[in-house]
Amino acid sequence: MTTPGIHFLDAHGPDGVRLYAIGDVHGRLDLLAAMHHRIEEEIERDSPTDWRVIHLGDYVDRGPDSKGVIDFLVEARQRDPRHLMLTGNHDIGFLDFLRAPDPEGLFIRYGGVQTAQSYGVPLNEGANAWFGKAETLLRKGHAALVEAVPQAHVDFLRSLPFSMTFGDFFFCHAGIRPGIALENQSQLDLMWIRDVFHDHSGLYPKIVVHGHTPVPEAEVMANRVNVDTLAWQSGNLTALVVDGADKRILSMAGKRG
Repeated sequence: MTTPGIHFLDAHGPDGVRLYAIGDVHGRLDLLAAMHHRIEEEIERDSPTDWRVIHLGDYVDRGPDSKGVIDFLVEARQRDPRHLMLTGNHDIGFLDFLRAPDPEGLFIRYGGVQTAQSYGVPLNEGANAWFGKAETLLRKGHAALVEAVPQAHVDFLRSLPFSMTFGDFFFCHAGIRPGIALENQSQLDLMWIRDVFHDHSGLYPKIVVHGHTPVPEAEVMANRVNVDTLAWQSGNLTALVVDGADKRILSMAGKRG
């Protein structure tokens, strides 16, 4: 039996639980801390019965303080387990590089140099020579980064789930493959999918809340919500707030990257 789809306008969060879903951070600790401060102010002001803050992945790369972002999230989760984090493709790429450095991998090619710098490791010294005689430099940089990254950061990144569900909402980093049940989605699609997901106009069993593909402002569609507003460069971090039937967008603006 096919599960009927649900339209964004009809979607509800779980009774008594306010949800905040924050888009891709990419090393912008300043924006993440400011967003959390705003959320804390709202929770104190409104006193919801319960709440969850859901982070949609891509904490590292490109922005200036990936290490600080992970420190912040580790502490937040330890302080209150209602702070929830999903994994993103860049987070997995970071783990992949720590395990086995690839000069053509995601980490080196798309912002890992900045991540390494946040740990005090200058991988950029060989950034223009990965395809030349940089093998020794790559090995040295990799070894230095492995030494510099706390085991707690590795354990944190390894612990992150690929998706979660609350009420009529399904949260993941990139999206889902149409026609596949939510519980059967592949990890690869949850981290990477784009066009086939974005182009699908039909309703899903739940509203898919995601990031991964930057948009100038939050994209609210009948079947999905994209809150990746390119925070590392635009200086605009975005979240979807769900409180029962009420839905709104919360933005935190700072300096451009």
